[in-house]
Amino acid sequence: MAFPSQPLAHLTGSNGPIHAVTYSASPGTYILTGSADRTIRLYNPQPSSSAPRTAAEASLASSASLPQGRLIQSYEAHGYEVLSLAVAASNQAFVSGGGDRAVFLWDVPTATTTRRFGGSSSHGHTSRVNCVAYAGETDNVVVSGGFDTTVRLWDARSGSAKPIQVLDEARDSITCLAVRGPEVVAGSVDGRVRSYDVRMGTCTTDVVGGRSGVTSVTLTRDGRAMLVGSLDSKLRLMDRDDGTCLRAYADGGWRNEELRLQSMLGAREKYVLVGDEMTAVEEEARPGEGRVLAWDLLSGRLAGKVAVPWGPEGYEARKRVVGRDGKEKARKNVISCMAWKEDGWGDQFCVGGTSGIVTVFAA
Repeated sequence: MAFPSQPLAHLTGSNGPIHAVTYSASPGTYILTGSADRTIRLYNPQPSSSAPRTAAEASLASSASLPQGRLIQSYEAHGYEVLSLAVAASNQAFVSGGGDRAVFLWDVPTATTTRRFGGSSSHGHTSRVNCVAYAGETDNVVVSGGFDTTVRLWDARSGSAKPIQVLDEARDSITCLAVRGPEVVAGSVDGRVRSYDVRMGTCTTDVVGGRSGVTSVTLTRDGRAMLVGSLDSKLRLMDRDDGTCLRAYADGGWRNEELRLQSMLGAREKYVLVGDEMTAVEEEARPGEGRVLAWDLLSGRLAGKVAVPWGPEGYEARKRVVGRDGKEKARKNVISCMAWKEDGWGDQFCVGGTSGIVTVFAA
């Protein structure tokens, strides 16, 4: 059976590249997006049956090949681009991190921030925050990782400006986080994945891909293995007990050598998915089109290549940019972030990238 790749809807409204996407907690009805335009947006991916509000929206909707999801709310507090999002299990709150060195705790119903960790505080990150996550049985701990090479744990209930703990073993930028029970797993550009047992005070280090930086880490549901992406154009499924590589995923036409591309597990851990830097030239690629690659988790065989359009038909965007050599070149839709409904066990997934449009696919 071919990898399911039927597009369902576009989520529009961003004025810059999408850096983060996540579904709301189970049953995953909504999608949150974080953008370079400093705004977080909450969508219902199901198309609205009501008429568009403006003439411009009506023109766009009439020419769209896919329906558009409904924008429910916008959240604005960040002074720079939004780079990471995580939703609490209650769906009443979420946390965000970005280029302003701050971590914000949001109240969903009122669209306001209830806490701010770091930023101008001397106890916070000293550079951009690349990743955030919830921890603790009741999501009472917020975890953040930054360009300053540290992982910081914050108490979401107390009023203290100081982090509970600072994990500073990494020698380069922290790019990704995963949390499971008392464990905090952090990937770094120094090519290491560090697994901290906060309760026991231990740290286990796995070296991934030699000197290639780690770009993403995802734990399997049973916690016995982890999917790790790195800047050597490979994904690896690693045994967490002994650090061995169980399976590697790669393709001759796929590249991940410079950018932080998110990978994930989907369809009840049947598939491994990742975006593409679009640096490898392929004849079938259309201008402005991005793509997602999917491998079978167990066999390692490529299961499909999913084309991701720049956006809806009629969507006006700058499709050409000037390169470092001063020459005009076609703009690429680099798919850098993705999410699967209900943590990989639901019936759809969504992807976002440089076009500023999120595309929702049926699974």
